[in-house]
Amino acid sequence: MDALLAVNTGSSSLKFALYEVQGTRLGAVLRKENQQNLKPGLEPGSAFESSLNQLAQALQQIPGLRLRAVAHRVVHGGPDFTHATRVDETVLQRLEALNSLAPLHQPHNLAGIRAFQHIFPQVPQVACFDTAFHAGLPELETRFALPEALVQQGIRRYGFHGLSYAYIMQRLQSLSTQAQGKVLMAHLGSGASLCAAYDGRSQATTMGFSALDGLMMGTRSGALDPGVLLYLLQQGWNWQQLQTVLYQQSGLLGVSGLSADMRVLRAANAPQAQLAIDLFTHRVIRECGALIACLQGLEVLVFTGGIGEHDPLLRHDVCQALGYLGVQLDQKRNAHAAPGQALPLHAEGSRVEIWVIPTDEGRYAAEQALNLFGQTAL
Repeated sequence: MDALLAVNTGSSSLKFALYEVQGTRLGAVLRKENQQNLKPGLEPGSAFESSLNQLAQALQQIPGLRLRAVAHRVVHGGPDFTHATRVDETVLQRLEALNSLAPLHQPHNLAGIRAFQHIFPQVPQVACFDTAFHAGLPELETRFALPEALVQQGIRRYGFHGLSYAYIMQRLQSLSTQAQGKVLMAHLGSGASLCAAYDGRSQATTMGFSALDGLMMGTRSGALDPGVLLYLLQQGWNWQQLQTVLYQQSGLLGVSGLSADMRVLRAANAPQAQLAIDLFTHRVIRECGALIACLQGLEVLVFTGGIGEHDPLLRHDVCQALGYLGVQLDQKRNAHAAPGQALPLHAEGSRVEIWVIPTDEGRYAAEQALNLFGQTAL
């Protein structure tokens, strides 16, 4: 049995899914796990090493299994990596040079690749990039109003959550006749962004040079006046302090002073928790307006991500604010939408389709790895 392994190595988690390969297509999920509170690395006795060893042993116990490749989610591909890429030492070093652009994700993604190289030395490792879906963004979307010399250094807008958006577009095309039209996708979770697409391609997105830009997130600030950073530098803050507050102490957590988890905030009876929810919702609505303007209209609105999929009140508030565009939510469908299912949520007569579609970045990454190698023997 041929199979592909998809891996997402985070700062404290290891998500993986094993897919059966059926010719040039992926078949059933053979095994899927999400292990939390782990530290990437191969230190003897570490939780990460233990999890990898358990996974290797489990794979070895599957009769006749041939692992064809391991597909890894990598957040940042920079300007050069715009397609799934087989990883060697040169590729790893080039990707490590991008660590500072995604410090919460990139170092851990790459540590995961090195770890899997060690455990499965004969199996090809494939990097699949969150930035790749946005590689064709128009120049006006990628350009900052900065001197050309800085642009030549790679300082531009890249966009992220690309594996999620690519998967959502793929699923939407099987569900809606409007999928090739003016589509706005909202990936709302601990990381949050919006993406405007037309003809199935990214046209504008809220994240930019780094995964800090755009929407307010679980612990990240989102878009911020750069003058705030200049002020803090003037006050004596250093680079490490700025990184910590922007990536780890802001967003829902920073505003509420309570939690980065929307579920906790919904259940809390505290003014600051409600303020955090209201601000998050406002920023989503505000940025929706900007991206809809880029599309010059809207035909489909899609919610995904942990909050987008599980928070019907957030969906209600966003759709209500966009009612002037003809967005009409079916209240009963929205309230009873079962997590884990792709479902239409628009009311009869709505001029805009509304969907909730669970994302599956792992499956899309595995498909990219399969497409990279075709049916060649690995």
